[in-house]
Amino acid sequence: MTNYDYIIAEVRLRSDYDIASLIKGFKPFEVEADDTTPAATIHIDTGAAPAIEGEEISTSYLAEANADSRFVRTAAGYAYEIVRRDGGAPTALFRIDLSTNHIECYLELKDMVDVAVLRFGLWVMYGIVIAPLRGIAIHSSVIVCHDRCALFLGESGTGRSTHTRLWRENIEGARLLNDDSPIIRVVDGRIHAYGSPWSGKTPCYINRDFPIAGFVRLSQAPHNKIRRQNALVAIGALLPSCPHIFAEDYKLQDELCTTLGEVIAKVPVYALECLPNAEAAQLSHSTIFA
Repeated sequence: MTNYDYIIAEVRLRSDYDIASLIKGFKPFEVEADDTTPAATIHIDTGAAPAIEGEEISTSYLAEANADSRFVRTAAGYAYEIVRRDGGAPTALFRIDLSTNHIECYLELKDMVDVAVLRFGLWVMYGIVIAPLRGIAIHSSVIVCHDRCALFLGESGTGRSTHTRLWRENIEGARLLNDDSPIIRVVDGRIHAYGSPWSGKTPCYINRDFPIAGFVRLSQAPHNKIRRQNALVAIGALLPSCPHIFAEDYKLQDELCTTLGEVIAKVPVYALECLPNAEAAQLSHSTIFA
């Protein structure tokens, strides 16, 4: 007997800002019904962030937030710091203790919580928690059809959302599960995709999971053509859509690649060269669900 429980199960906030609404109700992980211990807890503090000591793994610029970020391996786990360049929004710090999977979020408030920064920081922490559980937040758009699902991958601007819209318009019963960052997970040899609180600009937050029928990496072309990838090429097709921030940490990257190896052993990966038309959707549908 099992039920579904969202991995982030406890939220405490020291302010009047209701952050629980950002993550409440999404349940992409299976747990035993009698297990009441959350896989991770969150504490959110609106005070000043403490100084972080550890080995810097990577730095990056977050264009949407006009912010610099720093990913650090600490003695207890990991920390992720976001600092806005314009000073118009708070500095945010997220850190996790891997011995307890307790996540602390520090937000320096001025006028209000920067929701985009909070969402992204929690996404990073979430990815760390699920990595050893054979889970990955993968950048893709997910269509459900025939009680299974297909994940469409590609860099921004390659037409993921357009292609899934064409499925919904031309394939009977096709519907969207998530449009940006669903969770894939291996559980007892089964490969499923889960809805998540991270769906990009499309407000599609569905608390369901479905077996994965296939992955499709899209590229624009003057024709419609699809082909299945061999194992080596399949890893190369999926890896760019996994969290880039983990790429320079050997432990997280090893866990991610182990999960991908299990995934491609059981689920086909395709490359689709396509036009933005109904025929492309029909071609990918007939191939994946043949």
